Amino acid sequence: MLISVTSIFIVTLIAGLFVQLWLDRRQINSVSSHRDDVPDTFRQHITLDAHQKAADYTLAKMNIGIYELFYSTALLLLWTLGGGLQFIDNLWQAMALNSLLTGCAVLLSVLLISGLLELPFSLFRTFKIEQKFGFNKMTAGTFVSDLIKQLAMSIILGLPLIWVVLWLMQDVEPLWWLKVWAVWMGFNLFLVWAYPAFIAPLFNKFNPLDDQSLKSRIESLLTRCGFTSNGIFVMDGSTRSSHGNAYFSGMGKNKRIVFFDTLLESLNEDEVEAVLAHELGHFKHNHVKKRIASMAVFSLLGLALLAWLLEQDAFYSGLGVTTPANHMALLLFMMVSPLFSFFLQPLFSSISRKHEFEADDYAAQQSDANILIQALVKMYRDNASTLTPDTLYSAFHDSHPPAPIRVKHLLSKLKTVPAKPA
Repeated sequence: MLISVTSIFIVTLIAGLFVQLWLDRRQINSVSSHRDDVPDTFRQHITLDAHQKAADYTLAKMNIGIYELFYSTALLLLWTLGGGLQFIDNLWQAMALNSLLTGCAVLLSVLLISGLLELPFSLFRTFKIEQKFGFNKMTAGTFVSDLIKQLAMSIILGLPLIWVVLWLMQDVEPLWWLKVWAVWMGFNLFLVWAYPAFIAPLFNKFNPLDDQSLKSRIESLLTRCGFTSNGIFVMDGSTRSSHGNAYFSGMGKNKRIVFFDTLLESLNEDEVEAVLAHELGHFKHNHVKKRIASMAVFSLLGLALLAWLLEQDAFYSGLGVTTPANHMALLLFMMVSPLFSFFLQPLFSSISRKHEFEADDYAAQQSDANILIQALVKMYRDNASTLTPDTLYSAFHDSHPPAPIRVKHLLSKLKTVPAKPA
């Protein structure tokens, strides 16, 4: 059994690494080979310089991503078969604390150390790649301030969750994992509700939209779509990045519509309305609720599997842990399960892209498909999004349809104008 668990882990790790490298190479080849030729669909709106910038930006991110892939793989091996988790556990066991406090301390320590080890890549992406291509607006002070806030939020919100989960895992009842699942889902729903009003404002400023003309058009669109919100806000995204976006978040009476200030600078009123109509399409088709339901199902299945693994000594010994404990089982599961769920990514990406098509269809009904295409092309240009992704890479990694496919789909929704009589 020991050999079997270790072998399954190693084989899955190598298989996942091989597939990811193969997909990355396909993406790099696809983007590189089309670097000097703007696709016909976009030729009138995106210059060759902008297209080449998007290609170079994509390739830069891909190349650093390959290094990060090898780095994260090495760290996973060190944490598991290399004895890293057991080493941290031994240090805290020597403190002679009770099992619950020890478990919380070990989990928090590993998560904090993991975040620290990932920091160099975050710094490189922000101050090297994003800076090079003109997207980064963040200062070193803002970066450090955000890190401190994220750490504080992780401790304030994460530590009580860890304590409750480990406390429930001590339950002698065989169905303890159902209680953990209920707590986990409640925690996520709380975050969805609290994020717009209490968490996001810690990092960005949100001011009510003061453009009365645009506000009037948006309110009219909301009325037509039957959507009520707690306000329309503009976020100072330009203080950190020149990338633009729009979204709505929250639930119940705490829903908010948010536009990045960078997006409002780039799009005209018609285009802003079309982008918002797309976002409202997600609301109208209950995509958020469906995603929450999917998360509920998969987390339930995952916790049921964890409950079984918790009782298997080979699960611990086969992954480098010599002292079985609830918190060690939880850590191992958190670290190893992504290796297996990676092979389900095409399914999740397919569902997400289906939702995007449905939202686009709804936007085409509420506004104008051609206007939405104009807005999307501007966003592709301003965000330096590649127009020539590899099909298989996109199937694995992209939650949105590739630019050519999405535009082609929207073109099919254009309202036909009856021909005038001769």
